[in-house]
Amino acid sequence: MGAAADAQNIAEKLGITHGMAVQELGWDDDTDDDLRAVIEEAIGSEMLDEDTDEVVDVVVLWWRDGDGDLVDELMDVITPLADDGFVWVLTPKTGQPGHVDPSEIAESATPAGLTQTSAVNLGGWSGSRLVQPKTPSKQR
Repeated sequence: MGAAADAQNIAEKLGITHGMAVQELGWDDDTDDDLRAVIEEAIGSEMLDEDTDEVVDVVVLWWRDGDGDLVDELMDVITPLADDGFVWVLTPKTGQPGHVDPSEIAESATPAGLTQTSAVNLGGWSGSRLVQPKTPSKQR
């Protein structure tokens, strides 16, 4: 299995497919450039930055211990998110500088109106998938 197949597997793990609008937040010198390239290859374009005013399908949030208040950040990132969109919070793995405990992500998701649904291992980073709970449309 080559690098292209590995990249496709990572994109599938993340639920990211061609044509999706993906916004990237929290980029810094320590982010995984290979992972970024995989996502951009999967969607067929560059990821959008924090200045976009487009509705996005996915938010990729690189988050480290010390980056601030995760609840506040999550409340901000869901603003441009499509109703069926989702957020990946990517944090350094256990033992790495900036590691964030998964329980902190789960606890921060709830007040922001999100629910954690899955987690993935992405090399030096761990990913937590957060979604907006499905609410039945109100009939009048």
